[in-house]
Amino acid sequence: MSSSPALLEDQKSSIAHIDSTRVITLQSIQNPVEDELKSFQMYFKTSMRTSVGLLDRVIRYLMRQKGKRIRPVLVLLAAKTCGPISEKSYRGAALVELLHTATLVHDDVVDDADRRRGMFSINALWKNKIAVLLGDFLLSRGLLLALDHKDYESLHALSDAVRRMSEGELLQIEKARKLDIDEDTYYKIIADKTASLISACTRVGALSASDDPTAADRMHQFGEKLGMAFQIRDDLFDYGIKDVGKPLGIDLQEKKMTLPLIFALSHASSKDKKRIMRIVRQKKKSRADVKVVNKFVLELGGIDYTRNRMYDFAEEARSILLTFPESAARSAMLDLVQFTIQRQK
Repeated sequence: MSSSPALLEDQKSSIAHIDSTRVITLQSIQNPVEDELKSFQMYFKTSMRTSVGLLDRVIRYLMRQKGKRIRPVLVLLAAKTCGPISEKSYRGAALVELLHTATLVHDDVVDDADRRRGMFSINALWKNKIAVLLGDFLLSRGLLLALDHKDYESLHALSDAVRRMSEGELLQIEKARKLDIDEDTYYKIIADKTASLISACTRVGALSASDDPTAADRMHQFGEKLGMAFQIRDDLFDYGIKDVGKPLGIDLQEKKMTLPLIFALSHASSKDKKRIMRIVRQKKKSRADVKVVNKFVLELGGIDYTRNRMYDFAEEARSILLTFPESAARSAMLDLVQFTIQRQK
């Protein structure tokens, strides 16, 4: 079953501002805050210092796991869109990175993962106890960094994000067991798991550069919409035609019900729904099983519908950004919206 004409028309209007011919890279997005990002790197290293030899060795190894640093970039771009970047902006970016890194270290313990960004994880090299203690240390450093400088609003924003991330993960685990997830619950899960941290980044950036509470609220809303679009794009990869770093069908293997499948099931006959749910409930799925589910989702319009919702969230994010004064930082954030929905991995 293909998408309806009305649905396709909505999709066209949602992507009216997307220029598919432009090549946008993370480097070009970072350009307006390139100098500030270098200053942040030094500030971040300083915030991680410790006199404990073992902890220092583990931290130096951790610093070699170079990520995209997209969250600090978000903080700095949001700050520069709202006003001048200050020491408070660097503290906010460091707070975000400390708390996020702590959650990643703890996640690797929970998932028993032995790799992180192409390198051995902390728990793989130093075992779980040290990894958990490292995560605790990073959390405490972030908390103290904010409290020592009385950055209470920033700390509140990040603490709320960590709470929502935990609740989102637990809700997803609960629904993976019951397999009774609907579209509204799906949005709740991805808002808490993914969008909460992105919106905290943009809020913290705004708080560091402006005393206008409405600016912080608008930046928070922008981050929420961007985060929703980001996660929906990620979930679409599970139904792609090639491996993009996230193994195809991994959500299905883990019984994670994402929007393409949720939509398709809601429009399927009772017979087809039972057939697909039998596959979903299986502990192990073969490549043939994954192909069957992917074909079902495609034919019932799940891919088109999900892509359309991704464009809707991206357009909402873009509209919010346009309420801020024109600047190089704002242009970079507009590019980030486009990059988010066009990325291939």
